Amino acid sequence: MMVQISQRAKAYLETARTLLRAAQTMTDSAIASQIKALADEYERRADKASYVDAAKAFAKSAER
Repeated sequence: MMVQISQRAKAYLETARTLLRAAQTMTDSAIASQIKALADEYERRADKASYVDAAKAFAKSAER
């Protein structure tokens, strides 16, 4: 089953990419690790958002 990425998921992924870019420029490895962990969380949120939004769209189409 192919799930199309939602706008909300795209926003989460863009935030994750931005955080990863910021982490790569950090000289403090402890801070960089925290930022990378935050980026990972945003990637998980993007994954979840895609499935939730697809399920909502499917439910709406099933009602019709």
